[in-house]
Order: sequence, then C-alpha cells, then structure tokens
Amino acid sequence: MLKVKNLTKHFGSKVAVDNIDLTIKRGQLIAFLGHNGAGKSTTINMLTGLLKPDAGSISLEGHQPAENQYTHYLGVVFQDSVLDKQLTVAKNLSIASKLYKDCNKQFCEDLMQKFEINAIKNQKYDSLSGGQRRRVDIVRSLLSQPELLFLDEPSTGLDIQTRKKIWEVLDQLRQEYGLTIILTTHYLEEANQADWVYVMDKGKIVASDTVDNLKAKYAKNSLTLFFKDESLAQSIPLNDNDQMSGKKVIVKITSYQEAMQMISRYQNDIYDFEYVHGTMDDIFIELTGKEIK
Repeated sequence: MLKVKNLTKHFGSKVAVDNIDLTIKRGQLIAFLGHNGAGKSTTINMLTGLLKPDAGSISLEGHQPAENQYTHYLGVVFQDSVLDKQLTVAKNLSIASKLYKDCNKQFCEDLMQKFEINAIKNQKYDSLSGGQRRRVDIVRSLLSQPELLFLDEPSTGLDIQTRKKIWEVLDQLRQEYGLTIILTTHYLEEANQADWVYVMDKGKIVASDTVDNLKAKYAKNSLTLFFKDESLAQSIPLNDNDQMSGKKVIVKITSYQEAMQMISRYQNDIYDFEYVHGTMDDIFIELTGKEIK
C-alpha cells in the first residue's frame, strides 16, 4: 500500500531522518517506536505531505504526496489538535465534513456513536477533557473514510480507560473496513499489539520486524529465584546479564523449558520464583541503549 525508499530530511546540519525504507501493507497496524527526537514525527510529516523530503521517494497506491489524490487516502491525528477551541464539537465536525466531497452522513453518525461523542457534541471543544478532545480529533480524522490513518502519539497524557476505548474502536474499524494505521507512540503496550514495528533512533531504522520476532531476538526472559539462604544464592554461576542481591538471583534465559530446568535444579534451595517474559522495553533498551520515556 505504501512504499518508501531512501527517505531523508535535514534541519540545518542535523539529520532528522536518515535514508529510511518502509513497506506497509493494507490493513496493518504499524508502530514507530522511539524516544523524543528519534525522527518519528518528522517521518510522519513527510508521509502526510506536510514536509518535503530532501531525498527519497514516497508512493501510496502509486501516488506521490505532491498529487491531490494522495491526500484522499489519508486521515491524520496530530499531536496538537487542528479543531477550533471556541466552536462546539458538532460545529467543528460539521465544518470538517464539508471539506470532503462524498462524506457519508451515516458513517459519521456511527463514528460519533462508537467514540461516545453524542453526549458532548454541544459542548465547546475548549471545555472538553484531554480524553474527550482526543476522541473528537480521531472522529474528525475518519470523516472521509480514509484507507490510511496516521496517529502521531495519540494517547500521550490520556488515562488507561480512554486509551482502551480508543483502541477498541480502532480495532473494530480495522476489522470492518480494512483500515491501515501508522502509529507513533511512547506507550509500549500499543506497540505490542502492532503487526509490524519500526524502532527508530537518531533518524535511522535500527530494527524492523514483528513483535514476536523482535522479542525472540532482543528481549530475553528472566527468572528470579528467591533462595532460603544468601550463601545458597552465591553458589549459582552467573553470566554477564545476570544479577544477584542478597537471597535473590535474576537470571536471563531464552525459554520456558530452560526456566523449568533451573527451578528443578534448585527446588530444594528456593522458597519462591518468578518468571517474566521479555518486553518491548527490553527490545528498545537493547537496540538504543536507553529506556523509552
């Protein structure tokens, strides 16, 4: 659906996006994961036509960003809203719907129902909570029934209930209409549900794969053993990534079977254990050397 080749953008002497390639298929949920300044938003701005690349090519269903038809495929939720704060929700959405030639009224009403907008439609946008504003922003972005939706850190600052509601509806739209979503996020649980993940650091794509493959390659599971006595804990041979603190030993392992073997080996010396799967955070630290903020 979307093919990007050698995409590059400079701001003065700073390389914001450094020669990246992307291939995105219809119906996928794609996550761009990276810390502030990694190049995620700059990439999105080029893909949406707001920024002109210094080099490289972008093709969406055979169209380039300079063509009018390119934007017909797109819906965009920016970090900062484009809606008028002094107008009501209903008025804002009414104005936005008139920008599209074939806006489906029933589809718009269904969106408002799904995102629970009707109860606040007569309130001024400025009076809404952060979660309410974000739901309205997403409805606005979907009015034209786009095939590709860009979400630039849509959940920043939102409570977990609002994030859950937003993703319930977006997943439903993906199932019903084959909506493709490109997401930049700081929330690892959102990246965790993606079909494909691009990890960005210093303008480069440092990893690109499915969540499961990234975890298998970069995120080791950990087994914590709680020993009955500190001297017993000290008897365990440790590798470079293993840790020991008093009676507690944390060992990095590759499989559940390896964990079971170790638990069996030390079953008479421990009083408890904890097995934890590797996470997206582990992947990010392994690839970039820093935690995501």
